[in-house]
Amino acid sequence: MTYSASLQFLYNLQTHGIKLGLDTIEALLDRVGRPHLRYPTLHIGGTNGKGSTAAMAASMLQAAGYRVGLYTSPHLVDFRERIRIDGRLIPMEAVVDWTERLRAAMPDTPAPTFFEFTTAMAFGYFADMQVEVAVIEVGMGGRFDATNVVTPLATAITNVTLDHEAYLGRTVPAIAFEKAGIIKPHVPAVVGRVGPEAWEVIKRAAASRASPTYRWGGAFHASGDTLAGFTYNGMAVSYSDLICPLPGQHQLENAGCAMALIELISARGLSVDEPAVRTGLRTVSWEGRLEVVQHGPDLILDGGHNPAAGTAIAEYLQRYRVDHPAARVILVVGFMRDKDRSGFFNAVLPATDEVVLTHINMARAARVEEIHETLQGWPGQVHSASNPVEALACARQLASPRDLICITGSLMLVGEVKALLRGCEVSLLRG
Repeated sequence: MTYSASLQFLYNLQTHGIKLGLDTIEALLDRVGRPHLRYPTLHIGGTNGKGSTAAMAASMLQAAGYRVGLYTSPHLVDFRERIRIDGRLIPMEAVVDWTERLRAAMPDTPAPTFFEFTTAMAFGYFADMQVEVAVIEVGMGGRFDATNVVTPLATAITNVTLDHEAYLGRTVPAIAFEKAGIIKPHVPAVVGRVGPEAWEVIKRAAASRASPTYRWGGAFHASGDTLAGFTYNGMAVSYSDLICPLPGQHQLENAGCAMALIELISARGLSVDEPAVRTGLRTVSWEGRLEVVQHGPDLILDGGHNPAAGTAIAEYLQRYRVDHPAARVILVVGFMRDKDRSGFFNAVLPATDEVVLTHINMARAARVEEIHETLQGWPGQVHSASNPVEALACARQLASPRDLICITGSLMLVGEVKALLRGCEVSLLRG
């Protein structure tokens, strides 16, 4: 197979949709020698922030000298972003190799989904490359997510809010139950800032599995500002004057969760000293999360797509307004059809001057007209563009050099804009 043929095969697996459950991934991994058992792992779930937390944890481990695998989803531009070792994307030839190997090992029925197949690819590639530890981000939910075949050294649940309700449940306790499914017997669990309803569910699940839990605000905490300097007070260590280039209060909480995870695994055989913690946080990179990509006007990208993410974006925009009182904020948004657009807009519109609506090139994306209905009654100016190219051009025409353009509402939209800025095509494999 060629690389393009491998991508086409993977793309075709998306026709199987989303299927939660572990039987298929277990069968597939059995047929290729259960590679996920050959190295220790960290397992990170949560509604928001799990990718950033995973990136921070991986960066600290790499700074400590370990060979580190990192598996995240979705990608923004290039499929290979999902599978990295020490920050380097999986090579094209390895994608081809593992596509062929897994295709030959596939059971006839049921066929694996795209995410099941790519999860097996990541686990196999990490084993081939003899990683010393792998940081694994949950795809969706937890209990029946394909990544939940690992028994990690430690687990993290960053937060619990409403998202993916069609699959995970329509209440916070129901979603917390699914997220808590990644907690394994006797494996310590870090729990980020969660509300009392979610905490009760997670606490019960952890107690039933004799899993010690370490909660934000109790066992550990971080305060300050990621860009200007912050302090971490943990279970056994405290650090001050830490710097992380990812902005926002939510990233402070993600950094706290990542550092708590590192504390726990340091006590379980993977030692990470203070210089590695500082270097790892200072050098971490994570695209598409309040990422400033251009200036004059400032252009930022954030793939937030639910009300909680909207609140984090709004906090950033409000602080930006304080620091830049002459600036106007122009929002460029596109959504998947199943997202809570009203909740997202309720959070961000108070910090917004004008909105440009657009359609993402995916079947499950909301049409511009559908998004526009959500904005009925908002007094600000609303513009429409049929695609992200036109939307970005419209926003640039509206903006002066001192203004801010924020591209948000979906990681898929952020990926399309990043590809546009790079002058390349975005991969269609976005599941």
